Amino acid sequence: MRSKLRPDAVLVQAVIAGALSFAHLHDIAEAAGQHGWKAWAYPISVDLLLVAAWRRLRLLRAADGPVCAAWFWFAVALTASLGANVATAGLLDLADVPAWLRILVAGWPALAFLGGTLLVHTLAPAAAAEPAEPDPEPVTAVESHREVVGGPEPAPPALPASPAPPVPPALLAYARKVADAHRAATGNEIDTDTLRARLGVPAPLAAAIAAQLI
Repeated sequence: MRSKLRPDAVLVQAVIAGALSFAHLHDIAEAAGQHGWKAWAYPISVDLLLVAAWRRLRLLRAADGPVCAAWFWFAVALTASLGANVATAGLLDLADVPAWLRILVAGWPALAFLGGTLLVHTLAPAAAAEPAEPDPEPVTAVESHREVVGGPEPAPPALPASPAPPVPPALLAYARKVADAHRAATGNEIDTDTLRARLGVPAPLAAAIAAQLI
């Protein structure tokens, strides 16, 4: 029986590139005075910020939210990763690291923590306020109209129900995480209003998401 496991060239290339970038970031951090486990934590921090910014960018795009902050932190993490790869290509003497690079490496944890926190708390814009319904016709005018016609006014034709808005898969996956966290914290299922407030999406879209979470 032939094995179903087949090598994926793209995955292999990604693993090799990731390992090389990881090693370069470690070398820069160690040359800048961060030794031991600290030097290994720097590449993990850079790569995690890069992945978190990209995932947040895709989620905000699916929800038509603002993507400027996600793009900014993605560019910051990408610059840190590319900078380390270029610096280890013989352009920087790792035995004599300049002071400005030591300052950047030492300040990176605070910068990465700020970026991750802002990405987590960036929500899609709230739905625009719905237009106010027109004032109902005065009772006296309605009664007068009925007297002239000679009978009760026929009921207006029923409008077809609007279809439920489509839910992007990325937004649905994020909504499941929010619902699971709410259930773990309160012991109750999340309601539509709370889900709408947490996601920052319009009411019809929140109702469509809640229907799929059941």
